[in-house]
Amino acid sequence: MSQKDTDLQRIKKLIDIMKENDLAELEIKHGDDKIHLKRSQPQQIITTMPNQVAQAGSDAAQSQAKDSAAQDDGLTEITSPIVGTFYARSSPDSGCFVETGFHVSPQTVVCIIEAMKVMNEIKAETTGTIVEILVTDGQAVEFGQPIFKVKPD
Repeated sequence: MSQKDTDLQRIKKLIDIMKENDLAELEIKHGDDKIHLKRSQPQQIITTMPNQVAQAGSDAAQSQAKDSAAQDDGLTEITSPIVGTFYARSSPDSGCFVETGFHVSPQTVVCIIEAMKVMNEIKAETTGTIVEILVTDGQAVEFGQPIFKVKPD
């Protein structure tokens, strides 16, 4: 069994422990290794609806809330496509990918989100000017969480 498989099994066990004890956050440090797990809210069990229907409703509500917020101020949001840690720069000694007032195109890298020790470059996927950065460097982000506001061209 590879080291990666062993690590994944251990992480799954930690997640099970979190669920069993209704923990919202767990951090473990061992030497240079560190793992930080965080749930935005305890999982809810809906007995009257299948999970797929409940998830679809939740996604639709999130999408509708995001659309109405974006329409209110005429801005587009760049959201996190994955759960992970937001980084505004590629390394501690380099400059930020983007700052307020920067013009972006669909291929512009706006940040990195680290998930499972993999650094994922996130692209703007829109054209416009960065108006607001909604998260801080090193902050944990959730799937679909707005991370930038952009004024479209």
